[in-house]
Amino acid sequence: MAVFKDSQQFYDTVGELMQRAKTDPAIGPKIAKSGVIIQFKYTDPEAMTTVNAKAKPTQPGAFVDVVNGPTDLKPDIQMTMQADVAHQFWQGKLNLVEALAKKKIILKGNQLKVLGLLPAVEPLYKKYPELLKEKGMENLISN
Repeated sequence: MAVFKDSQQFYDTVGELMQRAKTDPAIGPKIAKSGVIIQFKYTDPEAMTTVNAKAKPTQPGAFVDVVNGPTDLKPDIQMTMQADVAHQFWQGKLNLVEALAKKKIILKGNQLKVLGLLPAVEPLYKKYPELLKEKGMENLISN
């Protein structure tokens, strides 16, 4: 059974995590330095999040723009995975290199840029379970 009951629940958790990351002074500027548009496509449920670090942000207080849902932005990097894989990743329970090798995550674009962003997003591994608790979804936290 999938972790998320529908796309809205996914956006309320993983999507919200990305929205918070864009304004976090410890995370946002590091993502902005990448200078790329990264799109995450999810299945089970269907969802999409796009991070635009190529253009100057237009969203208030943001270091990068984040769009949850469809967009006309053309990604430099696209990562496709099941939503459950993203859920494991944001808890720090999934090794990105291994997931790429085993095709749990399908990458189109520059793998080195993606791997270079890992140190920037590592603080989110602690923030994601906190967000789940805040939303009353402790039952989704994996041990």
